[in-house]
Formats: sequence, structure tokens, C-alpha cells
Amino acid sequence: MSDSGPTTPAAATDVHQHLWPPALVERLRGRRHPPRLDGWTLHLAGEPPYEVRPEDHDPRLRAGLDPDVRRIALSLSSPLGIELLPPDEAEPLLAAWHTGLLALPDPFVGWASLQLTAPEPESLAKLLASAAPGAESGAAPARRLIGLQVPAVAMATPHALERLAPVLAVAEAAGRPVLVHPGPEPPCAEPLPAWWPAVVGYPGQLQAAWWAWHTAGRALLPRLRICFAAAAGLAPVHHERAAMRGGGPLRLDPGVFVDTSSYGRQALDAVVRVLGIDALVLGSDRPYATPTDPRLGTAARFAVRVANPLHLLEGIRP
Repeated sequence: MSDSGPTTPAAATDVHQHLWPPALVERLRGRRHPPRLDGWTLHLAGEPPYEVRPEDHDPRLRAGLDPDVRRIALSLSSPLGIELLPPDEAEPLLAAWHTGLLALPDPFVGWASLQLTAPEPESLAKLLASAAPGAESGAAPARRLIGLQVPAVAMATPHALERLAPVLAVAEAAGRPVLVHPGPEPPCAEPLPAWWPAVVGYPGQLQAAWWAWHTAGRALLPRLRICFAAAAGLAPVHHERAAMRGGGPLRLDPGVFVDTSSYGRQALDAVVRVLGIDALVLGSDRPYATPTDPRLGTAARFAVRVANPLHLLEGIRP
């Protein structure tokens, strides 16, 4: 990879961070069952209690961590399981998420979320339409909502993806991308290390979602731009094995992306060798991880931080 190429640090975009608005925090504190907050201790059904650092959810402090990033895209952390709660439980939490997200200042934008136990695609269409450029709701929402996040467990098989397709089709019709993020882990009766869900469960979810998309996604949604968090759990690196086992050859797709979160130079280099540099976008997963630089050269850095996120989010290249 050549080191020659443009550099525009101020135009960088991080497509994957987490920050909880105050309204969502209060809603989580008001719950008696997971997902819930007891003060700043997070309780989930399938993970040990997690001590949240309040400063991690301070917008001013967060924005100061990466001064060269012009856009920070926030996602509702799908391991919370909010999208998969019954509608009467999910809707107040999702409303708090969207209201709080739209109230955040620059450089924050974010991903919409939808309850998926009894999904209403029309409500997502209205939400995205209200945030479209030129909508009556004004310029701020137009900048704030950039697409839809879905939990990987909701598209864990080709048939699950088919069931989810009407929701994804709303994003496709609106010209908005989709972020596939790890979802909740099921409870386990055996004691496990605290890192187990993030290292074992989440990559497994993302790999399943990647293969479901590889099998059926593009036929269902020919124009959708889609991004898999955490390098899709390194699923792309397994395409040689898939071909050997009857899964068919790799089909490079300019509308499919993976983000860099939680992986370093070795893993990201392997992914780029399979998918090419145009598929890789900056996603840090702050506050649970920090940005990684695959150190592939100046041109690659511009692609990962500037050009590729612009292609994912807006369908254009600089």
C-alpha cells in the first residue's frame, strides 16, 4: 500500500460509539428487571454486573477525546436487549434514546433503533422521514439520524434475515445505511470470565449475521448499504473455509462494510486482504474500546477515516 494520498483529518467519521443520554439513563434506572441501572451498575440477563463510569457518558468529555473526528455516530448498545423487549417495555426506552440523541450537540449523530418483537416498519419510515433533509422538523434532526442499527441476533440465519427484511427495506428506501451490532447474550448457568460475552459471544453473533447476509442479503435488499461492527467477528477471514465447505466463492460487494472496533493491526490487515481497503471504516466502540490504527499507510488511513465512512453513510465518495 502506497503512503501517498490525501489527508483530511478534520473530515474523519467514527461510525460506532456509545453514549447514553440522560433520559435513557433515567428510564433504565426506573426498571426492575434487566436491562436496568442501579445507580451506575448495569444489570443484563446474560452478563455479570458492569460498573459504568459516569464520565463515559458526558458529551463534552467524549468529544474532546478525538478532536480530529468531525462526526461521531452513536448507537444504542444492542447488548442491552432493548430492541428485543416486548413493545410496551421497549418503546419508552427507544423514545428516550431518540429524544436524547436528537438533543446532542455536534459532533454527535446517531443510529435509530426499532423494537423488533412486533416491528412496525411504518414507524421507522416516519422516524427516518422526519430526519430527512428538508423535512419540517428542521436541520438538526437531518444531521442527527444517519441510519438504522439492528442486533446481530435478529439476522442470525437466512430465514431470520428474511423476516427482518421489511424493516431493513425501510432504511434501503430512505437511502440510509444499517449497522449490525452484537445483541444480548443469553444467560448461562455456568460461571464465565467477565470478558467471555465480548470475546466469544459477540463475534459469534456477528459471524452468523455475516453469513446470513452472504447467503440471502443482497437478493433481498439490492441497494442497501450495510456495515458489520467489529470486523463482522472476522467472518470475512473465513471465506476460504466457506468455499471449501460448499459456501460458494467470496463476492466483493461495494455496499458492504465492516468497522475496526476492538481489533488491531494483524486482524484488520487480514480483513483488508480479503475485502479490500474500501470496505473498512473507522468504528472505535468507545467507551468500551479505543480507536485502532491498522497502520496501512496514509492513503489507507484517509480511506478508513474519511472516504469509506462517507460512502457508507451517504452513498458518495469524496
